[in-house]
Amino acid sequence: MSDLLSPESTPTTLDADLRAELIAFRRDLHMHPELGNQEVRTTAVLKDRLERAGLAPRVLDTGTGLVCDIRPPGAEGPLLALRADIDALPIPDTKTVPYRSTVPGRAHACGHDVHATIVLGAGLMLTRLAGRGLLPRPVRLLFQPAEEVLPGGAQDVVDTGVLDGVGRILALHCDPKVDAGRIGVRVGAITSACDRIEVTLAGPGGHTARPHLTTDLVTAAAKVATEVPALIARRVDTRAGMAITWGRLTTGHAPNVIPQTAELSGTMRCLDLAAWRAAPDLVHAAVDEVAAMYRAKSEIKYIRGVPPVVNDAASTALLAEAMTARFGAQAVGETEQSLGGEDFSWYLEHVPGAMARLGVRPPGDASAAPRDIHQGDFDIDESAIGVGVDLLTGAALLS
Repeated sequence: MSDLLSPESTPTTLDADLRAELIAFRRDLHMHPELGNQEVRTTAVLKDRLERAGLAPRVLDTGTGLVCDIRPPGAEGPLLALRADIDALPIPDTKTVPYRSTVPGRAHACGHDVHATIVLGAGLMLTRLAGRGLLPRPVRLLFQPAEEVLPGGAQDVVDTGVLDGVGRILALHCDPKVDAGRIGVRVGAITSACDRIEVTLAGPGGHTARPHLTTDLVTAAAKVATEVPALIARRVDTRAGMAITWGRLTTGHAPNVIPQTAELSGTMRCLDLAAWRAAPDLVHAAVDEVAAMYRAKSEIKYIRGVPPVVNDAASTALLAEAMTARFGAQAVGETEQSLGGEDFSWYLEHVPGAMARLGVRPPGDASAAPRDIHQGDFDIDESAIGVGVDLLTGAALLS
């Protein structure tokens, strides 16, 4: 089967017509971004293209997103699932390209349009191969909504039963720090856990001339902001990489009035799965202790986000093998663990699988891509689409 994945093999190589179609398809998605659980048009155009290929996609019970099986005659064994996320971000598109977003304040600034196009392309290729008797096992295409909405749409999708019969699940994620034509792989945790923390402090308020007669909430809020992250860092193994970063602190309205309330909100990120599970109790205790020192009453909302994506060794090896067979060993590199969150982790709580980082930077030009995702000028070298399709197609053949 690996001979089919060689660069000279025509059955599994993306042809020029389909390559051009997929680039146009991605640009269309890029022009029409939709936020999580609102991906109505995105779902419709994906469904239409799959149906024209002779497949029978089904809209997920969540209302948007799709599941679609490719079942070759006589193929047995558990399904291999290929997952793509399809939602966009509430970020203005600042690029000056013909396929710039047509929706004000909305952009595919994380590459989900690319992910969806790649899984679509892999599905079209695998359908062709199934018709020629070259697909050894059934494959499930999964187009998931609401990845950007904590705790991620994956949880709701799993609850609909999409993993029934699935033995392994694979995914790709755009990486603008890696050249197109290459991927990054990692066994074990490849992303971080990410939760949200909201803290409200309360006190009687008063005059700034007499802080000793009341609760100085501004000082209390400042101490919570600085001391809680430091306290947490001394209560967990430093190798767990648990970090709290505040994004908002709001309190007061006048320079000579001690306020009655203060609010903080931020994120807790963690590299270790066991530490992530213990995090809510640790954060509650730390906030309560610091607030009590300044006589402030504290209320904490700890909002679970996502655990780390923990790649299975066999699934990671499968992605590496498929990439090597098609593009050579130099196309595969080790990637570091990211502090970003990704709800693909919820699938891996149920079945083994792996996510690889797909290079989307113009080869050899580090200045040509933004330094990170979630920026309004995010874009890709579109040759990465064909690379992703060939990779997932190869993985399905080797699985």
